[in-house]
Amino acid sequence: MHFTGTDRYVAPPDLAVAVNAAVTLERPLLVKGEPGTGKTELARQVAASLGLPIIEWHVKSTTKAQQGLYEYDAVSRLRDSQLGDARVHDVSNYIRRGKLWQAFTAPGKVVLLIDEIDKADIEFPNDLLQELDRMEFHVYETGETVRAAHRPVVIITSNNEKELPDAFLRRCFFHYIRFPDADTLRAIVDVHYPGLKRGLLDQALTQFFDLRETPGLKKKPSTSELLDWLKLILAEDLAPEDLRRDPHTMLPKLHGALLKNEQDVALFEKLAFMARRQR
Repeated sequence: MHFTGTDRYVAPPDLAVAVNAAVTLERPLLVKGEPGTGKTELARQVAASLGLPIIEWHVKSTTKAQQGLYEYDAVSRLRDSQLGDARVHDVSNYIRRGKLWQAFTAPGKVVLLIDEIDKADIEFPNDLLQELDRMEFHVYETGETVRAAHRPVVIITSNNEKELPDAFLRRCFFHYIRFPDADTLRAIVDVHYPGLKRGLLDQALTQFFDLRETPGLKKKPSTSELLDWLKLILAEDLAPEDLRRDPHTMLPKLHGALLKNEQDVALFEKLAFMARRQR
């Protein structure tokens, strides 16, 4: 099993090395990076490349680690007992299997994505230490132990919103996805929009990198936002000269695809105002 990227995903050499190292070590791959750099999509493309099914667990601020294992629906069992339902005699009827249980009992090897783990409570990673390390857990209500028949390829993503515990980090293979350079971005764009005219792409990338490098920007536009912007540019059939910034606002054409808050829009308007005063 060897990952080199796919025809839909450009994987830099260091990222491919990280994926293959994690697979070889049978350790979870912890992937960090700016939002929009393709962390979630990486797991899907690893699954496609290796020919494996994928099970996705998207973590929210309210998600508890136990939900990844299973949940016991005691309320439904109580209600059924009051109604005289015969199902109450088998507690397993009220056990809801979580994503880890599904991955552990899958008929073959799978890719398990634990997406945006840093959204949850700080104890969330610690609560999964033993389960991810030993690839098993105990179901107290039924007395059974669920063990992974085929060790899944585990990919965990984080936007670095909070620090993860050292004990958890020790069990992972870590990789930080750096923002792509111009050549890599060209390769990524070519995957999504093959045949894009060179002049148009050159001008778009120039504007994009200038935007990202503006001091004081609260949220830098990401790769996914660049692709959205290019889609709009093509839909509007814009020429390279159309992409030049408005001198009155310093904002690029269709800037709503790139700038996602009013502070950043106001920053460029302020820069334009200052430039006019200096003339």
